[in-house]
Amino acid sequence: MILTFCNQKGGVGKSTTLYHLARAAVASGRRVLVVDADPQGNTTEALTVDVPSDAAGVADALSDASTDTLRDVLVEGVWDGLTVAPTVGEALNAVRDEIANSHRPGWESRLRRQLEGLKDEYDLVLIDSGPALDTLSTNAFTASDGVLIVTQSTKWSLDGLALLLRTVDEVRRYYNPTLEVAGIVLNQHEALTSGGKHYAGELEAAASENSLRLLTPYIPKRAPIKDAVDFSRGLDEGDYKARPLGKLYSALLEQIMEGTGR
Repeated sequence: MILTFCNQKGGVGKSTTLYHLARAAVASGRRVLVVDADPQGNTTEALTVDVPSDAAGVADALSDASTDTLRDVLVEGVWDGLTVAPTVGEALNAVRDEIANSHRPGWESRLRRQLEGLKDEYDLVLIDSGPALDTLSTNAFTASDGVLIVTQSTKWSLDGLALLLRTVDEVRRYYNPTLEVAGIVLNQHEALTSGGKHYAGELEAAASENSLRLLTPYIPKRAPIKDAVDFSRGLDEGDYKARPLGKLYSALLEQIMEGTGR
């Protein structure tokens, strides 16, 4: 299964959610490939060790100016069972513009073509897309079986949901008719605040109205979740405060996998 993590708003914890779900997947014995298609490269920094700043990466696999394939740029992740297609430096920004200006048929399928020869070697492929609806995110959506929307129980996080769903519909119509919304993850949830309660209710209503799965459990706002990413460790490898949070991601992963029939 190939999943793209998305939200056009930054700061919702999209990459952090991917990180912890990747950990939950490898901890359960699954073979995982993470494709960092976010020009910021935060996922690469968290999930790899000592990738040189001039190393080949996802940008090279997508560019007409390179002969590298996605397989050529793969590196080992920080855990057994994890492989990463990295993003380093500024190259992916340039390739995003290259794709936008190429006007060549099949521009939206570059990543899908690169994954064709790889995806069967993994139980799960997770794609991190940037906080923008651009040529890179369209390539990610076109390559995917499903998108996982990561959001928060705040007004600004919910305002863009309709636009994101419209983009998914357009990709489904023109490029990838089997694309599904695998679910919505409510992240950094503050259940005890009035705003958190209100906007969680708004999100539940929006999910129901659009026949979308709002996944449970909701992920609370907790310092150990960010700390684990900063130190490239799993929550299950942490202390008594961290380990219960790791179980939330394990439960979330199994719900995603069951919902997609995998």
